[in-house]
Amino acid sequence: MTRLSAPNRHMFGRGCACCGIDVHTHVVPADLPAYLSGPLPTAWPSMVAADACHRTFVVNGRNYRTLRDACWLPERRLEDMADMQIGVQVLSPMPELFSYWMDAAPAAELLRYTNDVIAELIEANSRRFVGLGAVPLQDIDLALTELHRLMKIPGFAGIEIGSNINGGAIGDPRFLPFFQEAQRLGSAVFVHAVRPTGMERLVGPAQLQQVLAYPTDVGLAAVSCITSNLLLKLPDLRIAFSHGGGTLASLLPRLREGWKVFSTLADTIEMDPYKQVRKLYLDSLVYDEPTLRHLLEIVGEDRILAGTDYPFNFHERAPLTRIDAAFADQGLRDKLAFVNAAKFLDLTEPH
Repeated sequence: MTRLSAPNRHMFGRGCACCGIDVHTHVVPADLPAYLSGPLPTAWPSMVAADACHRTFVVNGRNYRTLRDACWLPERRLEDMADMQIGVQVLSPMPELFSYWMDAAPAAELLRYTNDVIAELIEANSRRFVGLGAVPLQDIDLALTELHRLMKIPGFAGIEIGSNINGGAIGDPRFLPFFQEAQRLGSAVFVHAVRPTGMERLVGPAQLQQVLAYPTDVGLAAVSCITSNLLLKLPDLRIAFSHGGGTLASLLPRLREGWKVFSTLADTIEMDPYKQVRKLYLDSLVYDEPTLRHLLEIVGEDRILAGTDYPFNFHERAPLTRIDAAFADQGLRDKLAFVNAAKFLDLTEPH
């Protein structure tokens, strides 16, 4: 289990200034190491200074994203957390760092470095940060090695994974041994969109990947956990989906009706999809109160977690204000603000 220092108990209570747990924030190291183990792998990234407060993440000679210093400076994060009424941030790598598309050995090296940067941030701010590391899921053995290492590092609650692994659904049986071990170790699993499907169908600027393709891919990832019966095979697995589960809420009624109509689906899916979905967690990042209320009806009041996608430009800037606008009951607001996240992350405090 992940322990927070005792003073954190005073952050959680809506009468205080900082009371939320934000499960969905990202870290990018200020600098990335040179690769010294042989020829430079395809897609090995670098960071290039843009100005005093920004650096550009470069992959294959292409500027992927210009990032502000809140991605790596804890003091900047802490300032913003106060403005957002966030007591604890959960730190996870920017998804482009997952490196599933790279050869597994150098990907494992890059991810170990990134995870160690997160560990340093946590060690210096143990009351305010919790970690979700990343693992090279293109190689299950290497992924398990890094998972075991992470779960021994103080402050890490689990891992962040992509919504697909080089196009493969996370519900694919080949990933079952990894999820089995995650459940055994008590690791939380947070699923974030990465290199989504359907980009060729979008008409418009590249930012539509984040706006439209990300939630589509997350929805398909969540559905794959239902159609594969992953949640029935691993009833104690704590798995959450970013962006409110994406398109999951719209796909679910059709899936249930198909389960009733088609015998092949009924034979394959072992439990009503509406019952299975209540075993998932979803973050609150939907930018809309009616949508947030609809998600709560689907998964239940114990399964929604506050999430923002901080510190990128396209993030929820007032997550608790959004929750307060959606729900009148203070006990329910508290569940979404911090109680559910503490359960998902298995946070405890020393007496």
